[in-house]
Amino acid sequence: MCAIDTSAATDRSERLTEELLEQLLAAASPEAYLVEADDSLETRTLAEYLCALEGRKGIRRSRAVRDAGIQETYGLDFFSGKRKNPSRDYVLKLAFGLRCTMPEAQRLLRVARCAELWPKRRRDAIVIFCLEHGLTRAECDDELYRLGEQTLVRA
Repeated sequence: MCAIDTSAATDRSERLTEELLEQLLAAASPEAYLVEADDSLETRTLAEYLCALEGRKGIRRSRAVRDAGIQETYGLDFFSGKRKNPSRDYVLKLAFGLRCTMPEAQRLLRVARCAELWPKRRRDAIVIFCLEHGLTRAECDDELYRLGEQTLVRA
């Protein structure tokens, strides 16, 4: 399991983005908002969130990396914190490997500082559909290829 403490990452009650935006717009200054909203702001590292997902899902990280289609040593470095800046497609592959729900995948993208999936983009819409319907990374790649979009695992 993870050497990183994941209790804060899994037990924290998270506020809705809309609530936080409303609070920010009503604040007298950015500092006032930051002090008040500190507990709700995303402070987890990528490694912490990956470990939290691993524990919550009950999926061994080696299995998640294999199912993601990522070279094992490279993929495991994200869980240990040795690698911190994966590309968006690597994050999406990890989301599939960990069998993430759509909200979990979006949060994983945010924590990794990558653009979230956007349904107005054709490729993103296909990935969203695949996540929502519980498809594997390989099945998602099949759909992307079938519909003329760049696959997550490039040949």
